[in-house]
Amino acid sequence: MNRRARGTRTVLVALAATTLLAACTQDATPAAPSAAPAPAPSAAPPLPASAPTPQGLLLTADFGSDTVTFVDPERGAVASVAVGRAPYALAVGADGRAWVATAEGVAVVDTRTRVRTARIPYRTATGPVTDGEYRGGGMGIALSPDGARAYVGVNVPGTTGVLEVLDTAGREVTAVVPVGRRPFDVDVSRDGTEVYVTGHDSFDVTVVAAGPLSTRRIEVAPYGTGGGLGSWLKPHYTAVRPSDGKLLLPFEGERLAVVDPRTGRTEVEPMTADTHQHGVALTADARLLVVGTGAVRPGDGRGPSLTVRSPDGTERVVPLQGPHEDVAVSRDGRTAYVSGGYTRDGHWNGITVVDLDTGATRRLPAGARPLGIAAL
Repeated sequence: MNRRARGTRTVLVALAATTLLAACTQDATPAAPSAAPAPAPSAAPPLPASAPTPQGLLLTADFGSDTVTFVDPERGAVASVAVGRAPYALAVGADGRAWVATAEGVAVVDTRTRVRTARIPYRTATGPVTDGEYRGGGMGIALSPDGARAYVGVNVPGTTGVLEVLDTAGREVTAVVPVGRRPFDVDVSRDGTEVYVTGHDSFDVTVVAAGPLSTRRIEVAPYGTGGGLGSWLKPHYTAVRPSDGKLLLPFEGERLAVVDPRTGRTEVEPMTADTHQHGVALTADARLLVVGTGAVRPGDGRGPSLTVRSPDGTERVVPLQGPHEDVAVSRDGRTAYVSGGYTRDGHWNGITVVDLDTGATRRLPAGARPLGIAAL
């Protein structure tokens, strides 16, 4: 039975869910794995502490080890930097600084020297600093186009979240804006005038005007909101389409919600992967990449995958081995890097490299449970 016929069942799931649990609350059971990957190459030698960071590395936020890891896309991990408890996501500016959302605050890392230069505490109280999927603290994070501001979605367990606005020059929080529950993702419009905060547990995107910091809520729920906190059918990550500024939110490998942030209207387009979906990215030629984590329960969907969706809606689904979380794209747009961390059970300590021309995959060691990923 697919998600299209699950309205009644979702309500039953909600009755059994506790108020602390939200989407992705049950043990996800991966479908049959894809073909075994090719053996990983030998480990890369670690970078000497004094050596500058080479061009072309990747950076992962290691949810399981309180670090970010620099990854050679051919050989694997080469260096790590301690940033704070349970780092979730990261954003890298043109100046080479990485802004990392942790449970303790936003860490600032100079990616050229591999040194943490600051950690900025949140203004919002989020409870004890802990690990795990439901921990308080930073989740999604993004930079303004000019790099002057960082926007971080902060989870406040048991209630709605906030967007904290950081002055990147002064390295301080300058504003706090209420948003939806568990802000999985934060994105910024191309002109920097709007910020989009994806509220996982509130089925919505909060549109924040970057100047006055006024807000508008857009419900994004192509399956409805039945089941509440116990539902699986919620938004996770968002991509902003450069051609028209519309927001792209995939659901379950079945539906793509295309949201116009100006009108609040949502159109739904079909998808084909039939898998629970998380991270997204766009290539320079407007292909949408979507990470599939696997069936939410036995017999209800296919295994982990990466969907490569062309602007005309045609899709190619590349099987992956084991759940993954997020995806980044190489500068030339020919390679995708998919983090293996995953927010739930089934994660692994590496990334899968996907050749977008051929669909060939290979796996590399990275940090412990890498979630966020960026190409430097």
